[in-house]
Amino acid sequence: MKNLLPWFALKSVPGVGDLIFKRLIDRFQSPQRVFEASVSQLLAVHGLSQRLATAIKRHTLPDKVKKELERVIEKRYHILTLSDPDYPPLLREIPDPPPFLYAAGRMSPTDRNIAVVGSRSASTYGISTTRRLCGQLASLGFTVVSGMALGIDTAAHRGALVGNGRTVAVLGSGLEKIYPPENRRLFYQIAENGAVVSEFPLSTDPEGHNFPRRNRIISGMSLGAVIVEATRKSGSLITARLAAEQGREVYAVPGSIQSFKSRGTHSLIKQGAKLVERVEDIVEELFPQIESRDAAARHVPAERARPPAALSPEERTVFQALEPYPVHIDDLVRQVSLAPGRLLSVLLALELKGLVQQAPGKLFSIKEN
Repeated sequence: MKNLLPWFALKSVPGVGDLIFKRLIDRFQSPQRVFEASVSQLLAVHGLSQRLATAIKRHTLPDKVKKELERVIEKRYHILTLSDPDYPPLLREIPDPPPFLYAAGRMSPTDRNIAVVGSRSASTYGISTTRRLCGQLASLGFTVVSGMALGIDTAAHRGALVGNGRTVAVLGSGLEKIYPPENRRLFYQIAENGAVVSEFPLSTDPEGHNFPRRNRIISGMSLGAVIVEATRKSGSLITARLAAEQGREVYAVPGSIQSFKSRGTHSLIKQGAKLVERVEDIVEELFPQIESRDAAARHVPAERARPPAALSPEERTVFQALEPYPVHIDDLVRQVSLAPGRLLSVLLALELKGLVQQAPGKLFSIKEN
Protein backbone atom coordinates (compact mmCIF):
# COMPACT_ATOMS: atom_id res chain seq x y z
CA MET A 1 0.00 0.00 0.00
CA LYS A 2 1.24 3.46 -0.90
CA ASN A 3 2.51 5.70 1.89
CA LEU A 4 -0.65 7.08 3.47
CA LEU A 5 0.85 8.42 6.69
CA PRO A 6 1.38 11.98 5.35
CA TRP A 7 -2.27 12.11 4.23
CA PHE A 8 -3.53 10.97 7.63
CA ALA A 9 -1.06 13.27 9.37
CA LEU A 10 -2.15 16.41 7.50
CA LYS A 11 -5.82 15.54 8.01
CA SER A 12 -5.17 15.26 11.76
CA VAL A 13 -3.73 18.80 12.10
CA PRO A 14 -6.28 20.83 14.11
CA GLY A 15 -7.69 23.54 11.86
CA VAL A 16 -6.92 21.84 8.54
CA GLY A 17 -10.38 21.29 7.09
CA ASP A 18 -11.23 19.93 3.68
CA LEU A 19 -11.12 23.35 1.99
CA ILE A 20 -7.66 24.21 3.31
CA PHE A 21 -6.44 20.66 2.64
CA LYS A 22 -7.48 20.97 -1.01
CA ARG A 23 -5.72 24.35 -1.36
CA LEU A 24 -2.56 22.90 0.17
CA ILE A 25 -2.58 19.96 -2.23
CA ASP A 26 -3.27 22.25 -5.18
CA ARG A 27 -0.21 24.28 -4.20
CA PHE A 28 2.24 21.60 -3.05
CA GLN A 29 0.88 18.46 -4.82
CA SER A 30 1.36 16.13 -1.84
CA PRO A 31 1.05 16.19 1.98
CA GLN A 32 4.73 15.31 2.29
CA ARG A 33 5.68 18.49 0.44
CA VAL A 34 3.28 20.46 2.63
CA PHE A 35 5.19 19.35 5.72
CA GLU A 36 8.49 20.12 3.98
CA ALA A 37 7.40 23.67 3.07
CA SER A 38 8.55 26.65 5.08
CA VAL A 39 6.15 28.78 7.11
CA SER A 40 6.45 31.58 4.54
CA GLN A 41 5.58 29.17 1.73
CA LEU A 42 2.57 27.90 3.68
CA LEU A 43 1.36 31.44 4.31
CA ALA A 44 1.18 31.98 0.55
CA VAL A 45 -1.83 29.62 0.51
CA HIS A 46 -5.09 31.56 0.60
CA GLY A 47 -6.83 31.33 3.97
CA LEU A 48 -3.87 29.90 5.88
CA SER A 49 -3.09 31.80 9.07
CA GLN A 50 0.25 32.16 10.86
CA ARG A 51 -1.12 30.03 13.66
CA LEU A 52 -2.17 27.21 11.33
CA ALA A 53 1.11 27.33 9.39
CA THR A 54 3.00 26.98 12.67
CA ALA A 55 0.71 24.13 13.76
CA ILE A 56 1.49 22.26 10.54
CA LYS A 57 5.23 22.65 11.05
CA ARG A 58 5.04 21.45 14.67
CA HIS A 59 2.53 18.65 14.17
CA THR A 60 3.30 15.08 15.12
CA LEU A 61 1.17 12.10 14.13
CA PRO A 62 -1.16 11.06 16.99
CA ASP A 63 -1.03 7.41 18.05
CA LYS A 64 -4.75 7.00 17.35
CA VAL A 65 -4.16 7.96 13.71
CA LYS A 66 -1.39 5.36 13.39
CA LYS A 67 -3.73 2.75 14.86
CA GLU A 68 -6.45 3.80 12.42
CA LEU A 69 -4.14 3.21 9.48
CA GLU A 70 -3.05 -0.13 10.90
CA ARG A 71 -6.72 -1.12 11.13
CA VAL A 72 -7.31 -0.08 7.51
CA ILE A 73 -4.44 -2.29 6.36
CA GLU A 74 -5.51 -5.18 8.58
CA LYS A 75 -9.09 -5.15 7.26
CA ARG A 76 -7.93 -4.56 3.65
CA TYR A 77 -9.99 -1.47 3.10
CA HIS A 78 -8.90 0.87 0.32
CA ILE A 79 -7.91 4.49 0.85
CA LEU A 80 -8.48 6.75 -2.14
CA THR A 81 -6.57 10.01 -1.85
CA LEU A 82 -7.05 13.11 -3.98
CA SER A 83 -4.07 12.01 -6.09
CA ASP A 84 -5.35 8.46 -6.53
CA PRO A 85 -6.48 7.69 -10.10
CA ASP A 86 -9.57 5.91 -8.71
CA TYR A 87 -10.71 8.93 -6.70
CA PRO A 88 -14.04 10.12 -8.19
CA PRO A 89 -13.00 12.75 -10.76
CA LEU A 90 -16.13 14.88 -10.41
CA LEU A 91 -15.79 14.93 -6.63
CA ARG A 92 -12.28 16.32 -7.02
CA GLU A 93 -13.82 19.40 -8.70
CA ILE A 94 -15.81 20.65 -5.70
CA PRO A 95 -14.21 23.25 -3.37
CA ASP A 96 -14.05 20.97 -0.32
CA PRO A 97 -13.63 17.34 -1.43
CA PRO A 98 -12.65 14.79 1.22
CA PRO A 99 -8.83 14.51 1.22
CA PHE A 100 -9.30 10.76 1.12
CA LEU A 101 -12.11 8.21 1.16
CA TYR A 102 -12.28 4.89 2.96
CA ALA A 103 -13.67 2.28 0.56
CA ALA A 104 -14.95 -1.28 0.75
CA GLY A 105 -15.10 -2.52 -2.82
CA ARG A 106 -13.75 -0.78 -5.89
CA MET A 107 -14.28 2.67 -7.34
CA SER A 108 -13.67 3.47 -11.00
CA PRO A 109 -12.86 6.89 -12.51
CA THR A 110 -14.86 5.94 -15.60
CA ASP A 111 -18.11 5.42 -13.68
CA ARG A 112 -21.01 7.53 -14.97
CA ASN A 113 -22.57 8.29 -11.61
CA ILE A 114 -26.17 9.30 -11.03
CA ALA A 115 -27.28 10.11 -7.47
CA VAL A 116 -30.74 8.85 -6.48
CA VAL A 117 -31.99 9.78 -3.00
CA GLY A 118 -35.25 10.35 -1.15
CA SER A 119 -37.41 9.71 1.86
CA ARG A 120 -36.60 7.08 4.48
CA SER A 121 -40.31 6.46 5.06
CA ALA A 122 -41.07 5.95 1.40
CA SER A 123 -44.39 4.87 -0.08
CA THR A 124 -44.90 1.75 -2.16
CA TYR A 125 -45.10 4.04 -5.21
CA GLY A 126 -41.76 5.69 -4.35
CA ILE A 127 -39.96 2.40 -3.80
CA SER A 128 -41.29 0.74 -6.97
CA THR A 129 -40.56 3.83 -9.07
CA THR A 130 -37.02 4.08 -7.68
CA ARG A 131 -36.28 0.41 -8.31
CA ARG A 132 -37.53 0.66 -11.88
CA LEU A 133 -35.56 3.83 -12.70
CA CYS A 134 -32.34 2.56 -11.10
CA GLY A 135 -32.60 -0.82 -12.79
CA GLN A 136 -32.92 0.96 -16.13
CA LEU A 137 -30.06 3.34 -15.33
CA ALA A 138 -27.86 0.35 -14.46
CA SER A 139 -28.78 -1.41 -17.70
CA LEU A 140 -27.69 1.72 -19.60
CA GLY A 141 -24.26 1.63 -17.94
CA PHE A 142 -24.78 4.24 -15.22
CA THR A 143 -23.60 3.75 -11.65
CA VAL A 144 -26.27 4.55 -9.06
CA VAL A 145 -25.01 6.53 -6.05
CA SER A 146 -27.04 6.79 -2.86
CA GLY A 147 -26.71 6.86 0.92
CA MET A 148 -27.80 3.31 1.92
CA ALA A 149 -30.54 4.72 4.18
CA LEU A 150 -33.85 2.93 4.48
CA GLY A 151 -36.57 3.72 1.96
CA ILE A 152 -35.63 5.34 -1.34
CA ASP A 153 -31.85 4.92 -0.89
CA THR A 154 -32.19 1.18 -0.29
CA ALA A 155 -34.53 0.87 -3.29
CA ALA A 156 -31.98 2.73 -5.45
CA HIS A 157 -29.16 0.33 -4.56
CA ARG A 158 -31.34 -2.75 -4.94
CA GLY A 159 -32.66 -1.55 -8.28
CA ALA A 160 -29.13 -1.14 -9.61
CA LEU A 161 -28.16 -4.59 -8.33
CA VAL A 162 -31.20 -6.21 -9.92
CA GLY A 163 -30.24 -4.44 -13.15
CA ASN A 164 -26.81 -6.14 -12.91
CA GLY A 165 -25.11 -2.77 -12.61
CA ARG A 166 -22.70 -0.97 -10.32
CA THR A 167 -23.80 1.03 -7.31
CA VAL A 168 -21.97 3.15 -4.72
CA ALA A 169 -23.13 3.84 -1.16
CA VAL A 170 -21.83 6.87 0.72
CA LEU A 171 -22.13 6.50 4.48
CA GLY A 172 -22.60 9.07 7.21
CA SER A 173 -20.68 6.76 9.55
CA GLY A 174 -17.46 4.77 9.48
CA LEU A 175 -17.25 1.56 7.47
CA GLU A 176 -17.26 -0.47 10.68
CA LYS A 177 -20.42 1.20 11.97
CA ILE A 178 -22.84 -0.02 9.32
CA TYR A 179 -25.97 2.13 9.38
CA PRO A 180 -28.76 1.32 9.35
CA PRO A 181 -27.98 -2.13 10.79
CA GLU A 182 -30.86 -3.59 8.77
CA ASN A 183 -28.75 -3.01 5.66
CA ARG A 184 -25.73 -5.02 6.74
CA ARG A 185 -26.29 -7.62 4.04
CA LEU A 186 -26.87 -4.85 1.47
CA PHE A 187 -23.53 -3.29 2.53
CA TYR A 188 -21.65 -6.40 1.40
CA GLN A 189 -23.70 -6.80 -1.77
CA ILE A 190 -22.86 -3.23 -2.76
CA ALA A 191 -19.17 -3.74 -1.96
CA GLU A 192 -19.15 -6.75 -4.32
CA ASN A 193 -20.80 -4.80 -7.14
CA GLY A 194 -19.31 -1.34 -6.67
CA ALA A 195 -18.20 0.28 -3.43
CA VAL A 196 -19.25 1.53 -0.02
CA VAL A 197 -17.32 4.70 0.84
CA SER A 198 -17.00 7.11 3.74
CA GLU A 199 -14.86 10.10 4.63
CA PHE A 200 -15.16 9.27 8.33
CA PRO A 201 -12.77 7.12 10.41
CA LEU A 202 -13.75 3.47 10.63
CA SER A 203 -15.45 3.55 14.05
CA THR A 204 -17.37 6.82 13.58
CA ASP A 205 -20.97 6.59 14.78
CA PRO A 206 -23.83 7.71 12.51
CA GLU A 207 -24.31 11.10 14.17
CA GLY A 208 -26.78 13.59 12.73
CA HIS A 209 -24.24 16.22 11.68
CA ASN A 210 -22.40 13.68 9.51
CA PHE A 211 -25.21 13.30 7.00
CA PRO A 212 -25.25 16.80 5.45
CA ARG A 213 -21.49 16.39 4.94
CA ARG A 214 -22.12 12.98 3.41
CA ASN A 215 -24.64 14.53 0.99
CA ARG A 216 -22.03 16.77 -0.66
CA ILE A 217 -20.11 13.61 -1.61
CA ILE A 218 -23.19 11.93 -3.08
CA SER A 219 -23.93 14.95 -5.29
CA GLY A 220 -20.28 15.85 -5.85
CA MET A 221 -19.31 12.53 -7.45
CA SER A 222 -22.40 12.45 -9.68
CA LEU A 223 -23.43 13.95 -13.00
CA GLY A 224 -26.86 14.68 -11.57
CA ALA A 225 -29.14 14.04 -8.61
CA VAL A 226 -32.60 12.48 -8.80
CA ILE A 227 -34.89 13.17 -5.85
CA VAL A 228 -37.73 10.70 -5.25
CA GLU A 229 -40.26 11.53 -2.52
CA ALA A 230 -39.10 14.24 -0.15
CA THR A 231 -40.97 16.30 2.41
CA ARG A 232 -40.34 20.03 2.64
CA LYS A 233 -37.73 19.44 5.36
CA SER A 234 -36.15 16.32 3.89
CA GLY A 235 -32.40 15.89 3.95
CA SER A 236 -32.68 14.93 0.29
CA LEU A 237 -33.35 18.59 -0.48
CA ILE A 238 -29.88 19.34 0.92
CA THR A 239 -28.48 16.96 -1.69
CA ALA A 240 -30.50 18.75 -4.39
CA ARG A 241 -29.24 22.16 -3.25
CA LEU A 242 -25.65 20.97 -3.15
CA ALA A 243 -25.99 19.40 -6.59
CA ALA A 244 -27.23 22.72 -8.00
CA GLU A 245 -24.39 24.62 -6.30
CA GLN A 246 -21.89 22.13 -7.73
CA GLY A 247 -23.25 22.64 -11.25
CA ARG A 248 -24.91 19.24 -11.46
CA GLU A 249 -28.28 18.43 -13.01
CA VAL A 250 -31.22 18.22 -10.58
CA TYR A 251 -34.21 15.95 -11.29
CA ALA A 252 -37.38 15.28 -9.33
CA VAL A 253 -39.96 12.50 -9.57
CA PRO A 254 -43.51 13.83 -9.10
CA GLY A 255 -45.90 12.16 -6.69
CA SER A 256 -49.46 12.53 -5.51
CA ILE A 257 -50.58 16.12 -4.92
CA GLN A 258 -52.29 14.81 -1.78
CA SER A 259 -49.12 13.30 -0.28
CA PHE A 260 -46.91 15.37 2.05
CA LYS A 261 -44.06 13.06 1.02
CA SER A 262 -44.03 14.69 -2.42
CA ARG A 263 -44.15 18.34 -1.39
CA GLY A 264 -40.36 18.63 -1.43
CA THR A 265 -40.02 17.14 -4.90
CA HIS A 266 -42.88 19.28 -6.24
CA SER A 267 -41.17 22.34 -4.79
CA LEU A 268 -37.99 21.39 -6.66
CA ILE A 269 -39.92 21.11 -9.91
CA LYS A 270 -41.40 24.58 -9.35
CA GLN A 271 -37.84 25.87 -8.86
CA GLY A 272 -36.64 24.41 -12.15
CA ALA A 273 -35.69 20.80 -11.46
CA LYS A 274 -36.49 18.55 -14.40
CA LEU A 275 -39.59 16.43 -13.96
CA VAL A 276 -38.86 12.71 -14.35
CA GLU A 277 -41.46 10.32 -15.70
CA ARG A 278 -39.12 7.81 -17.36
CA VAL A 279 -35.42 7.05 -17.47
CA GLU A 280 -35.02 8.94 -20.77
CA ASP A 281 -35.87 12.16 -18.92
CA ILE A 282 -32.71 11.65 -16.86
CA VAL A 283 -30.22 10.53 -19.47
CA GLU A 284 -31.18 12.68 -22.48
CA GLU A 285 -29.59 15.79 -20.93
CA LEU A 286 -26.53 13.87 -19.74
CA PHE A 287 -25.39 12.14 -22.91
CA PRO A 288 -24.00 15.39 -24.45
CA GLN A 289 -21.84 15.78 -21.31
CA ILE A 290 -20.65 12.22 -21.04
CA GLU A 291 -18.06 12.20 -23.81
CA SER A 292 -16.32 15.32 -22.49
CA ARG A 293 -16.64 14.13 -18.88
CA ASP A 294 -15.14 10.76 -19.75
CA ALA A 295 -12.26 12.47 -21.52
CA ALA A 296 -11.62 14.56 -18.41
CA ALA A 297 -11.70 11.43 -16.24
CA ARG A 298 -9.03 9.84 -18.42
CA HIS A 299 -6.83 12.85 -17.71
CA VAL A 300 -7.03 12.63 -13.91
CA PRO A 301 -3.52 13.12 -12.52
CA ALA A 302 -2.25 9.80 -11.22
CA GLU A 303 0.33 9.17 -8.55
CA ARG A 304 3.54 10.90 -9.55
CA ALA A 305 6.17 8.88 -11.32
CA ARG A 306 8.92 7.68 -9.03
CA PRO A 307 12.19 9.45 -9.93
CA PRO A 308 15.15 7.27 -10.97
CA ALA A 309 17.72 6.67 -8.26
CA ALA A 310 20.62 8.25 -10.23
CA LEU A 311 19.51 11.86 -9.93
CA SER A 312 21.07 14.75 -8.08
CA PRO A 313 18.99 16.35 -5.30
CA GLU A 314 18.11 19.29 -7.58
CA GLU A 315 17.16 16.99 -10.45
CA ARG A 316 14.99 14.92 -8.13
CA THR A 317 13.18 18.03 -6.81
CA VAL A 318 12.45 19.32 -10.31
CA PHE A 319 11.39 15.90 -11.60
CA GLN A 320 8.90 15.50 -8.73
CA ALA A 321 7.43 18.93 -9.48
CA LEU A 322 6.63 17.97 -13.06
CA GLU A 323 3.50 16.25 -14.33
CA PRO A 324 2.57 14.31 -17.49
CA TYR A 325 0.90 17.52 -18.61
CA PRO A 326 2.97 20.63 -19.49
CA VAL A 327 3.89 23.10 -16.74
CA HIS A 328 5.16 26.59 -17.58
CA ILE A 329 8.69 27.51 -16.51
CA ASP A 330 7.39 30.40 -14.36
CA ASP A 331 5.19 28.01 -12.37
CA LEU A 332 8.14 25.66 -11.90
CA VAL A 333 10.31 28.50 -10.59
CA ARG A 334 7.74 29.19 -7.88
CA GLN A 335 7.38 25.51 -6.98
CA VAL A 336 11.03 24.51 -6.70
CA SER A 337 12.57 27.81 -5.53
CA LEU A 338 15.43 27.74 -8.05
CA ALA A 339 16.71 30.67 -10.08
CA PRO A 340 15.39 30.55 -13.67
CA GLY A 341 18.85 30.01 -15.15
CA ARG A 342 19.67 27.18 -12.77
CA LEU A 343 16.26 25.60 -13.30
CA LEU A 344 16.76 25.60 -17.08
CA SER A 345 20.10 23.84 -16.64
CA VAL A 346 18.49 21.14 -14.49
CA LEU A 347 15.66 20.72 -16.98
CA LEU A 348 18.18 20.35 -19.82
CA ALA A 349 19.99 17.64 -17.87
CA LEU A 350 16.72 15.80 -17.30
CA GLU A 351 15.85 16.20 -20.97
CA LEU A 352 19.18 14.69 -22.01
CA LYS A 353 18.48 11.75 -19.71
CA GLY A 354 15.20 11.16 -21.53
CA LEU A 355 13.05 11.98 -18.50
CA VAL A 356 11.62 15.38 -19.48
CA GLN A 357 10.31 16.88 -22.69
CA GLN A 358 9.87 20.51 -23.66
CA ALA A 359 6.99 21.97 -25.67
CA PRO A 360 6.87 25.38 -27.38
CA GLY A 361 6.33 28.29 -25.00
CA LYS A 362 8.72 27.03 -22.30
CA LEU A 363 6.37 24.27 -21.21
CA PHE A 364 7.86 21.17 -19.61
CA SER A 365 6.45 17.76 -18.73
CA ILE A 366 7.49 14.25 -17.75
CA LYS A 367 8.32 12.22 -20.84
CA GLU A 368 6.01 9.23 -20.97
CA ASN A 369 7.35 5.95 -22.23
